[in-house]
Amino acid sequence: MTTIALEQDTRRAARPAPAPIPLSRIAAVELRKSFNTRSGFWLMASIGIAAVVATGAVVLLAPNDQLTYDTFGAAIGVPLSIILPVVAILSVTSEWSQRSGLTTFTLVPHRSRIVLAKGIVAVGIGVASMVVALAIGALGNIVGSAIAGVPTVWDDGFGFLSGVVLFNVLGMLVGFMLGLLIRNSAGAIVAYFVYSFVLPTLAMLLADSQQWFKDLQPWVDVTYTQSTLTEGSLSAEQWANLGVTHLVWLIIPLIVGIRLVLRSEVK
Repeated sequence: MTTIALEQDTRRAARPAPAPIPLSRIAAVELRKSFNTRSGFWLMASIGIAAVVATGAVVLLAPNDQLTYDTFGAAIGVPLSIILPVVAILSVTSEWSQRSGLTTFTLVPHRSRIVLAKGIVAVGIGVASMVVALAIGALGNIVGSAIAGVPTVWDDGFGFLSGVVLFNVLGMLVGFMLGLLIRNSAGAIVAYFVYSFVLPTLAMLLADSQQWFKDLQPWVDVTYTQSTLTEGSLSAEQWANLGVTHLVWLIIPLIVGIRLVLRSEVK
């Protein structure tokens, strides 16, 4: 019996450990999870729908002298700046709201790999969505100017369009960060609207009434500095403002959120 047991132990010890699940496969699963529910599908579809509706509104309502690519880009950017962060929030909070976290973190015990895959997918969706939306805007610019009988104006260069894409990617990362911190869909979405609309309004009112805050605003108001990305090329000081505000309002809270996810109990 002892000899048989030793032989079994030897075979068991010689059995190679299974290879870890590659990050690419985890990211592919997370991407599929963004589309394979009815709500997820329509949320993704709403990105293209919003771009088409905004483009159509510009073609129908804008004066002929404002039928430029900049106008189409600005119209498309407004709904996307709201929808994309919500996509990022739901990609994180779904593990808790749909009670799938226990299964996910059992199949992949290293939660950091799940968080990284979710972040990669969120940024990928943001960039791809902006490319599609800007292409729809370009088509609308061609069609709109042809209908109005005016020259087609391409007044936005590559640098400006890159800034617009970066603006929306940062917005998605803000939603991603809030999802990690709060881990509740409704709470994180409400927090995002407070973060993006209420706080900037209060900061603007304070800057209008207090000169000391107006001078300090570029170093503390993250929405103010982020908006400079849509105004063309940035100076060295504006890049510094952008880096400082996002370090305080995005990077540090993101690190805290990741630590909370890694240590929190999943039920």
